[in-house]
Amino acid sequence: VQLQASGGGLVQPGGSLRLSCAASGRSIVGSYIMGWFRQAPGKQRELVAAIAGGGVVNYADSVKGRFTISRDNAKNTVYLQMNSLKPEDTAVYYCNARAVGIVYWGQGTQVTVSS
Repeated sequence: VQLQASGGGLVQPGGSLRLSCAASGRSIVGSYIMGWFRQAPGKQRELVAAIAGGGVVNYADSVKGRFTISRDNAKNTVYLQMNSLKPEDTAVYYCNARAVGIVYWGQGTQVTVSS
């Protein structure tokens, strides 16, 4: 299984970006816990949002009300819609797929929020 993340870039404060994470090799988006993590310089990697196979979602407090995680099982892709971006959202964002005894990571995509 490979996870390919895309959609990062430079955006001004208050702007929006949509990240995509396409899984290949096996259909997993509908059955694994799919998550987005981020890591800012000098900080630990942290969970931003996750969506379980049953559709239950979980968000970090810092992004609640601004970010939305979703998935398209047919496209084997998970998304992270990020609105009202703040400079403190600047980080490398990673997608992640988890099941019992299995963890897959995608490569990171840089998100920079700056004027």
